[in-house]
Amino acid sequence: MTLLPIRTWSPFPIRRVKISGRSMLPTFQDGKVLYFRGGATLRRVGQIVLIERESYPGIFYIKRITSITSEGIWVEGDNLEESTDSRKWGYLSPEEIIAVAFRHH
Repeated sequence: MTLLPIRTWSPFPIRRVKISGRSMLPTFQDGKVLYFRGGATLRRVGQIVLIERESYPGIFYIKRITSITSEGIWVEGDNLEESTDSRKWGYLSPEEIIAVAFRHH
């Protein structure tokens, strides 16, 4: 996954991210560009999010929120056969979700 420069003019940094891999197929193809807004505190089921795991700093993942409970946030890729996600990691802390998708092209 490629993180492109952050636009600093926004009160919440905007990240342009190019998908690398097959974990979000068929929704997003390899090479698709998505835009994420950092600082978003509202999380809801169905949102596409950008994740940086506490245990893997500097490595970013794009996943979909599938459940929010008192234990944390559960995320999965749309292509379950090719996705590393909460089925392996368990619940995420809210701090591990660094941005929420708001646009793609």
